[in-house]
Amino acid sequence: MTKCKTDCIERPLSLAFEKLGRVVGRYPFVFLLSAVCVAASLGGGFKFLQERKANDIEEQFIPVNGPAKLERAIVVENFPQSEEFSQFRLVSEGTFASLIITGLHGENILTEAAFNDIIELDRRVKSISTGLNAFDKLCAKTKGRCMSNAVLDIINYNATEIVSSNIKYPMNNGMFLGTTIGGVELKPNSSEIISAKAVRLFYFLDEKKTKENSDWLDGFLKLLSNATEQKTVHVSYFTSVSRQNELETNSDSIIPLFSVTYSLAITISIMSCSRLDSVRTKVWVATFGVVSAGLAVLASFGLLLFCGMPFAMTVGSAPFLILGVGVDDMFIMISCWQKTEVNKAVEVRLAETYKEAGVSITITTLTDVMAFYIGLMTPFRSVQSFCMYTSTALLFCYIFNITFFGACLALNGRREKGNRHWLTCMKVPEATGDGGGCCVGGAYDKITQKEFEMPVDSFFKNYYGPFLTRAWVKTLVCVIYAGYLAVSIYGCFQMQEGLDLKHLAADGSYVGSYYDKEDEFFSSYGPNVMLVIKDENFQYWNPTARKSLDLCLENFQNLTMARSGIPPVSWLNSYMQFGQRAGVNLDDEMQFKSYLTAFLNQSGFSQDVNFTNSQIHASRMFIPTVNIRTAVDEKNMLNAFRETAEKCGKLQTPVDLIVYHAAFIYFDQYAVIISNTIQNLVVATCVMLVISLLLIPNPLCSLWVTISIASVIVGVAGFMALWDVSLDSVSMINLVICIGFSVDFSAHICYAFVSSEQSSVNEKATDALTKLGYPIIQGAVSTIAGVVVLSTAKSYLFRTFFKIMFLVILFGAVHGLVFIPVFLTFLSTCSSSQEKNKTNLPMQNHMTAFPQHSLVSQNESADPDCYFSEKIHL
Repeated sequence: MTKCKTDCIERPLSLAFEKLGRVVGRYPFVFLLSAVCVAASLGGGFKFLQERKANDIEEQFIPVNGPAKLERAIVVENFPQSEEFSQFRLVSEGTFASLIITGLHGENILTEAAFNDIIELDRRVKSISTGLNAFDKLCAKTKGRCMSNAVLDIINYNATEIVSSNIKYPMNNGMFLGTTIGGVELKPNSSEIISAKAVRLFYFLDEKKTKENSDWLDGFLKLLSNATEQKTVHVSYFTSVSRQNELETNSDSIIPLFSVTYSLAITISIMSCSRLDSVRTKVWVATFGVVSAGLAVLASFGLLLFCGMPFAMTVGSAPFLILGVGVDDMFIMISCWQKTEVNKAVEVRLAETYKEAGVSITITTLTDVMAFYIGLMTPFRSVQSFCMYTSTALLFCYIFNITFFGACLALNGRREKGNRHWLTCMKVPEATGDGGGCCVGGAYDKITQKEFEMPVDSFFKNYYGPFLTRAWVKTLVCVIYAGYLAVSIYGCFQMQEGLDLKHLAADGSYVGSYYDKEDEFFSSYGPNVMLVIKDENFQYWNPTARKSLDLCLENFQNLTMARSGIPPVSWLNSYMQFGQRAGVNLDDEMQFKSYLTAFLNQSGFSQDVNFTNSQIHASRMFIPTVNIRTAVDEKNMLNAFRETAEKCGKLQTPVDLIVYHAAFIYFDQYAVIISNTIQNLVVATCVMLVISLLLIPNPLCSLWVTISIASVIVGVAGFMALWDVSLDSVSMINLVICIGFSVDFSAHICYAFVSSEQSSVNEKATDALTKLGYPIIQGAVSTIAGVVVLSTAKSYLFRTFFKIMFLVILFGAVHGLVFIPVFLTFLSTCSSSQEKNKTNLPMQNHMTAFPQHSLVSQNESADPDCYFSEKIHL
C-alpha cells in the first residue's frame, strides 16, 4: 500500500530548528543577552501603563454594537436635557448619591427613633460642602427647588409624624413610593402601610457641573465611610461613580499575588525537573525557564503599551496564565534534551533537542494563540484586550524559549559536560548509578548513552496503563463518563447569563452591600421603560393612528413584567382628555397642533414631545415594570419589550418606535452573549479540527479529537454554572480558551495511540500513556499553579478566571489520562492504517513518533521518541 506522505511541513521545519539549535548551542551568550536586551527595551512601554488603562465599565463590559447605544443616541437627539429635573426621564443613570437605611436587626423602620436618625443623616449629607459648592448649589432642581425625597416630604421632616401619618403604597397622593420605601407590609385589603424594612434616599446633582459634582461625591463617600453606626439604623451607601471607582482600584488588589505566583512556579518547576544527581539536576534550567516566561510578559505587554493598545482590567489575570503556560515549553525542551546522548557536543545535543521539540512547541503555541485570536471576534472590548495581550505574550514565550531558554539550556549543558556541581560549579567525581550524593554526579545509562528515565514513566508503563485497560475498569470509566456528561448537561441548563454589576467591586465593598439591600427591598418595582415614537410622519390627531398606538400600548401593558392596573404615562392620553374637557376637536390637525404647546407647558409633559416648527419630530411615553429581580428577569424584559416594539411596526397602521431605559445599556450583553459564545466556540472548534487533521493523518481519530474538545467544553460550561459562575464576557473567553488547551491533550494522546507499534489496542493505550502521562501531569500542575493564587483574590472577575481555568485543566487532563485512552481501545479502526504499514517502517529502536521520522536514516542520532516524551503544552 502506498504510504501517505504527511511530512511536507514538519520535516523542513524540524530541519530548520536543528540548524537554529546548533547556532544557539555554539553562541549561547549572544542569544541570552539579545533576549534580555529586547525584553528590557520593550519593557519601557510600561511607562504608558497608567494612560493606557481602560476601565470604563460601559466601554469595556458592554457590547460595542449594542442596540441600546443607538437607542440612547436617538433619545438624546430628540429629547435634550431640560432644566427641569425628572428622575424617570433621565437618559443615563444620572449623577447622584443614595442611602438605603434599614433597622439594625431587621425591625420596622417607620418609627420615630429611626426617623430621627434618618433626618439627621439627611441633614449631614446636605451639609457637605466642597469649597464654595454646597449641595443646594449643585443639586438637580425642579421649579427652582432641589429634588427632595418623598418620604421626608410626607412627614414634613418631623420624625414624630411618621407614626400618625397614614402612608399609602405604592401611590401616596400622587407620589410613587415603590423606589423609596421597601420591605412593605400593608393592612389587609388596604394600601395603607403597617410597617417597612427599608427607606431609600436619593440626592441628585446637576449633570452639567461635572467637576464640582465629583468633589461633592468624594465628600459624600468620605462622610459615609467614616461615619459611626447610627443608634437605631444601618446605612448602606452608593454613588453614581462608585462602580467605576471600585473597578479601577480592584485591579490593584492582585499585584501582591504576582510574587506568590512567581515563587510557586519556580518551586514547582524545580521540583519537577530535579534529580538526586548533583550534575544532572536541572535546578537552574527550571529557574530560568520561569524567568523566560516573565521576560515574555515584560516584552509583549511593553510592546502593546507602546502601540497604544488599551489595558483593560481583565488583562490583569493574563500574566498568571502566561507564567503557568509559559513553562510548559520548557518541560518539552528539557524532556527532549534528556533523551540525547550525554557524550555528544553541547551544540549537537541542542540541535537534536530543537529538531524534536521545535515542531511540537510550534504546534501547541499555534493552537493556543489561535484560540485567543478567535476571541478578538467578540464585541466586548475587555475580552478583545485580554486576548490581544495574552496571545502576544504567548508568541513572545515561544520566541524567548527558543532563544533565551535555549541559551540557558546550552550553558547548563556545558556545565554537565564538565561534570560540574549544579551549585558550586566545581568538578565532582562521576556517579556510578542513577542518583548519587552531593559530592558526586553525572550518571547516565551506559547502554543508551542517555540520562536515566524518570520513575514516573515506569509507573505509567508497569502499573497505571495495565490497570486502566482491564475490562472491568473500562466499564467503570464508561459509567463515570456517562455521569460526567449527565451532570454537565444538567449544569448547562442551570446557567445564568450576564455580568452582575456588583461583581465589578471587591468583596466586602460598600457597593456590594448597597446592591444586596437594593435587591432585597427594592426589586418589586422595575424601571419605567421609555417608548419613543420616532416617526415624524405619525399622525397623532388621526383616530386610526391613535387606535394603532393604543393597541400597541395595550400589548406592552399585557406583558408579564408590566405593572398591571396602572396605565402608561402618556402625554397623548392626557391631551385627549384635555380636549374632551375643553371641547376642542383634537381629531383636526390644525387644532391638535394649536393647543399642544400650551398643554405641554401646563401639564408637565413638555419634555416628552419634540414639537418644533409645527412638526412633532418624536414623542415618548413610559411603561412601569415590576419584579425585575434577577438577570433572567432583565433578559426577559429586554427581549419582550423589543419584540413588542417590533410587532407595533407591523400593525395595519405601523407605529415606528423604540424602547429604552438607561439600564438597557447593561442588559444588551444578554442579547449577544450566547450567540457570540456559540459563534466563537464553533469557529475555534473548526480551526482546531483542521490543526488536528494536520497533526493526525487519520480522519477518524481527528474526529475523536473534536468530540473530546466538545466534551471538555460541555463539562466546563456545566460545572461552572454549578460553581456559581455566570456566562458573561469574562467566562465566555475562557470557554474559547479551553478549546486551545484541551486540543493539546486529545490530539497528542490520539496520535501517540495511532502511531504506536504495539500489537494490541490495550498495549497501544499503555504505550501512549507511558510517553505522555507524566508530561500531562507536569503541564496540568504548572498551569494550575500559575492561576491558583487568583482563587484568593477579592475580585469576582479574577476568581472566575481561576475557576474556569481550573475546570479546563482538570477536565482536559482527565480526558487525556482516563477517558480518551479507554475510548480509543474501542476503536481499532484508528490503528488499522498503521498496522497495514507497519511492515514498511524501519525497525529502528524507539521509532514511535511521526511517520515521517521513519524516513530518518539509521545513522542520524536524533531520537524520534522524544516527541512523545515531551510535556504537552496546555
